[in-house]
Amino acid sequence: MRAIVLAVSAAALSATLPANAAVLTIGGSFAEGCYKFAESKTATYDALQTCDRAFAEQALSSDDELATYVNRGIIKMFRSDYGNSAADFDRAIAMDPKRSEPWLNKAILHFRQGDSAGAIPLFDKAIELSSDHAEVAYYGRALANEDMGNLKAAYLDLKQAQALRPEWDAPTKDLARYKVSRP
Repeated sequence: MRAIVLAVSAAALSATLPANAAVLTIGGSFAEGCYKFAESKTATYDALQTCDRAFAEQALSSDDELATYVNRGIIKMFRSDYGNSAADFDRAIAMDPKRSEPWLNKAILHFRQGDSAGAIPLFDKAIELSSDHAEVAYYGRALANEDMGNLKAAYLDLKQAQALRPEWDAPTKDLARYKVSRP
C-alpha cells in the first residue's frame, strides 16, 4: 500500500479551521476506510472503529500506519476528543517528523481549541516541511495571527494562501476585511 495526501474540502476552512490533510491509503482495507471517513468528516463511532480495526487486524506498512494515525486523529478531532486526537498526531510525528500532515493537523487542532499561540509554530513547521497543502497552512496561520493581534502577518499569510490557490475563495473573502493604507 502507498500513502498519498489529499485535501479535505478546503472551502470549509473559512469559519473554523477543520482538519485538512487526511492521508489516503490504497488497497480496499480498514485503513482506506479510515481515510474515507476522515476525508468526509464522518466522526461516528463506526468511523473510529474502522480506524482501530486497521491497527488491530491489518499488517500496515509504516506509511499506512502513519496515515492511519493522522486520519484517526482527524476523526477524533471531529468528535471533540482533543487529547486523543493530539496523541495520534504526536504518534505520527514521532514516526516521521519530516511529514507535514501531522504537523498541519496538530496546528489545526490547537487552533480549534482556541490556542492560536500554540498553533502558529505548528503551522510554521508544516510550511517549513513543504506541506502539499501550504495554502491551508498559510491560511490557518493567518487566522491564528489575526487572533493574536498580529494583523500584518495575518494579511501577508492570507495573500500567500490566495497566491498558492487562487480559486479558493476563503482567503479572498478574509482579505476583503482588510484595508491597507500606506503612511
